[in-house]
Amino acid sequence: MGPTSWATASTMRVWYSSQLVVLVLGVGFSVRAATPTLESIPIPGTKAFPESITSTTDGTLYVGRLGDGGIVRVKPRTRESTIFVQPGASGSRSILGVFADEASNTLWACSNDLSALGAPATGSDTRSALKAFDLKTGNGKRSVSLPGSHAFCNDIAVDAKGSVYVTDSANPTILKVSAGATAFDVFAQDSSFSAAQSDGAGLDGIAFGSDGNLYVTTYTAGELLRVEVKDGRAGRITTLSGTRHLRLPDALRTFGNNSFLLIEGSGTLDRVVIQGDGFAVTPIHGGFATPTSVARIGTTAWVSDGQLAFFFDPSKKALSPSLPFRIYAVPLRKEDTK
Repeated sequence: MGPTSWATASTMRVWYSSQLVVLVLGVGFSVRAATPTLESIPIPGTKAFPESITSTTDGTLYVGRLGDGGIVRVKPRTRESTIFVQPGASGSRSILGVFADEASNTLWACSNDLSALGAPATGSDTRSALKAFDLKTGNGKRSVSLPGSHAFCNDIAVDAKGSVYVTDSANPTILKVSAGATAFDVFAQDSSFSAAQSDGAGLDGIAFGSDGNLYVTTYTAGELLRVEVKDGRAGRITTLSGTRHLRLPDALRTFGNNSFLLIEGSGTLDRVVIQGDGFAVTPIHGGFATPTSVARIGTTAWVSDGQLAFFFDPSKKALSPSLPFRIYAVPLRKEDTK
């Protein structure tokens, strides 16, 4: 499609404690449908706007819905797609990052109140929170609010000891809640985590590398950073230099051999390989509208396409996204895994 298919920058206004937090989620939102050549599975909800996806070793997928709220469970083998965590469960609102931690039988989820933008997600929470649901039943287990009135829980990683790390897109902060703890601690805080502009979105994707260090993306600035980890504490923070600049880097998922699957909000799924203080980025598949996250099952990468322009861009509020919302199966070639 031509240039008219691309939306301009969109602004997300989120009310916390009666104050307006403005997060610009980026430019270049595409309103095109993703390539029809890929196998896909529909996600229920006319206002689902899938934002994140995670997987378990038995081949099950879990998809967080930014619009309708709740979490969808998908079984790719049977193409079964059902609401696993009901909208509003445990006070949850719009669901962003999701992470399946099989070791603790926990489905972690970032919950944020986007009602000011018209999100239909029900729930009683007015602050950003990390939610824990039982991975087998979907029942609520616990809820931990992010510190401060202007926090925004975006994505999640879990270490070998069960500690949970989240990116706060509204602040230059990675937060950590240790296993069994009831509150967050600041794990790392640095100006390099900030957005490229005062009203931009900062930290986004987060994942542990095979080297044991933590890696994060900054959405508006388009950076990939490494946080060295030793004995559970943050060390040196390095902004890595890539073979090209990233365009709206979003979700980051461990791929082995110190490489990652990376979503660029501009429309692509990439493979990123860490090389010292740099990285090489190789596109795997493009043509998505607004890809938001990725999860791997064997030799397949499942990509959620959020079509977020229809949610965040005021000029498109009267328009309808392509329904149903879908997740797409991208085959991983041998060269993608080397």
